[in-house]
Amino acid sequence: MSATPIRIAIDASRIAVAQRTGTERYTYELIAALARIDRFNTYTLYTNGLPPALPPLGPNVALRSLRLPRLWTHARLGPAVLAQRPDRFFVPAHVIPLVHPPASLVTIHDLGYLAFPQAHTARRRLELHLTTRWSLHAARLTIAISQATKDDLVRHYRADPDRIRVVHHGLSTAFQPVRDSDVIAAARTRHAIGQRYFFYVGTLQPRKNLERLIDAFAQVAGQPELADVELVIGGGRGWLSAGIEQRVAQHGLSGRVRLCGYLPDGDLAPLMSGALAFTFPSLYEGFGMPVLEAMACGTPVLTSTTSSLPEVAGDAALLVDPTDTAAIAAGLLRLASDATLRDELRQRGSARAAQFTWERCARETLGVLLEA
Repeated sequence: MSATPIRIAIDASRIAVAQRTGTERYTYELIAALARIDRFNTYTLYTNGLPPALPPLGPNVALRSLRLPRLWTHARLGPAVLAQRPDRFFVPAHVIPLVHPPASLVTIHDLGYLAFPQAHTARRRLELHLTTRWSLHAARLTIAISQATKDDLVRHYRADPDRIRVVHHGLSTAFQPVRDSDVIAAARTRHAIGQRYFFYVGTLQPRKNLERLIDAFAQVAGQPELADVELVIGGGRGWLSAGIEQRVAQHGLSGRVRLCGYLPDGDLAPLMSGALAFTFPSLYEGFGMPVLEAMACGTPVLTSTTSSLPEVAGDAALLVDPTDTAAIAAGLLRLASDATLRDELRQRGSARAAQFTWERCARETLGVLLEA
């Protein structure tokens, strides 16, 4: 820690949404953890309108709401921050404004638009390509949320590896084993879910590999070990998600595959805790937070051998080739039939998840801010 406080400005626009997913949850949890661990430096949070909810903030944290319907980052945020002349400016997700203080930093989460270009329009791919290249250029230091993301930035953009720091996500304490069967049963009832089920949660989009997961489930759904098992898919619709419903209908699985839509935060831990296993055979992830969330709830996890997922899961998950439908199907059958494996994965998963905290993430992020 420096001898004198530094003034840190943060683009907190991602917390001003009602339904937080990946980058919004990261921004919210990181700001909350910084407020808990650091009462020395001063922070100004910039938002586009007042957030519906704020984490507990200390006296050294101020909120500044700047409203602008369009081009907020470049036309409103950048000039406002530059006028305040902070010692550091931190963008937790996506784009550094065209006008920005010299000591600016950015977190880059993934390059999914390069791995799966079909999931985005041509215009959106161009926007993401240009803004990523710009942010790498403009940032004094860049935070990557995994070694896999850092490697992608070096490979695809020839980014200087000496200017990239890897800081893993933390894990919300809201994700703990729910042992009250009544609480689990109430969550299942709210979403019309049976007693035995595989569970997935995340945005519904092609790189999440849900069509192949449904195909794999269809291959083993008739096995005696899975006779009463459902596949529960929770999450809001993303790009090109219509094919998922079509896949369920093609297999005649409308009674066995449940598409629950966006699930409230309060239902996630009970539904994870009650699941036979958590299934996350994603094709590409910058980090893969749901894997750790499920582990923290004591749920066995099946996930992929690709991108950041082995880095996050370690030896605490059943890893499968996400491009091999038969391998996913075999993994589902094994998890349904092997109670010993499920118990081993629960134990390993709980130990693995305990290594990832938002306090650790905040301390490492603050270290990068001070280094810059």
